[in-house]
Amino acid sequence: MKSRSECGPNAPIRLGISGLGLAGSFMIRAAIQDPRILLIAAADPLPRPREAFARDFEARAYDDFAALCRDPNIDAVYIASPHRLHAVQAVRALAHGKAVLVEKPLALSLAECDTIIEAANQSGLPVIVGHTHAFDPGIREMYRILQSGALGRLGMILAFNYTDFIYRAHAGDEFDPQRGGGIILNQVTHQIEVVRLLAGGMVRSVRAQLGALDPARPADGNCMAFLQFEGGAAASLIYSGYDFFDSDELHDWVAEGGTSKEQGQQGRTRATFAKRDIAENVAHEALAYGGRVLPTEQPFLPHFGIVIVTGEKGEMRLSPNGIYIYDSDGARELPIARGRFRAGQGNALDALWGALREGRPTVHTARWGKATLEVALAIRRSAQERREVMLSHQVPS
Repeated sequence: MKSRSECGPNAPIRLGISGLGLAGSFMIRAAIQDPRILLIAAADPLPRPREAFARDFEARAYDDFAALCRDPNIDAVYIASPHRLHAVQAVRALAHGKAVLVEKPLALSLAECDTIIEAANQSGLPVIVGHTHAFDPGIREMYRILQSGALGRLGMILAFNYTDFIYRAHAGDEFDPQRGGGIILNQVTHQIEVVRLLAGGMVRSVRAQLGALDPARPADGNCMAFLQFEGGAAASLIYSGYDFFDSDELHDWVAEGGTSKEQGQQGRTRATFAKRDIAENVAHEALAYGGRVLPTEQPFLPHFGIVIVTGEKGEMRLSPNGIYIYDSDGARELPIARGRFRAGQGNALDALWGALREGRPTVHTARWGKATLEVALAIRRSAQERREVMLSHQVPS
């Protein structure tokens, strides 16, 4: 273990974790593999994950976020708490001199985003919004190809994902839209981030429709959205979480995190959900740190459904090991190196390192997070009002 007394511009970032649920567990797994990150402390209201974290890392574990912020040995805080807490925790961490890496969404309202932006400006500390799948190496390589001009002018992007999300075990507020629940902020945000990065960030307008097709899970479970960008490109986002079709079938049965997936399991999560008492909202603690063994191998690149990009000179889509290119020279696969650390969450930690230790700019700032939230809220508003919604807080990538 790296010494906690190390300091200086090349010293490991001493990281505190707020929220030891599944997202926190994923980031911990990535942090373990990065020698530039030192896990110092965590905060969570549940005792079992706190005890597991303290034991595994010989670290402090608090039941109160304020105590985590007061810890003088922490350089940065990763916020993986419930969505409704993101804004207040980000502002408090910044006030205590901690850099912030916050899970999507940045906040639940544009006004809350503004308080974070102001706190970041006053502190001079970085705020990075992620992990989202816009950090994935495959998406970053797509962005590089588009910027190089190899595909010419961007025409459109299709992003679609069919999963079992609606029937997974969740905390109660994850299906309360007023508290940040449902598929829009939990899942569709990944797609928004991906297409905003690829298309330049500046969404002009949104037209969308949402559906809640299962009364046993009264929350938005399917989404179709059409985004127009200032530069003339468009993106179509499709998401379904009902555990019927699994779009990973079209991605060689590679799961979201870059691991192999057993075929023919569609419906299993839905069947398990039907057998349990939904009033219990089951096993949230079982998903927290120490309650579930996460795979450490990552033989393939992470992804979020299928992403197909159309340019005037060709098209491309993600593959398990890189990108398939289709142009006048035919079809070919462009392999992508996974990098030194875990792809996905590891790329978010690299952005934190670059911002805090190297002064490296990142696109995933608080202003970027606000722009993504604006799109997400516009999707919900467009569906409710059945009209196109214009945007005004976008920032370029």
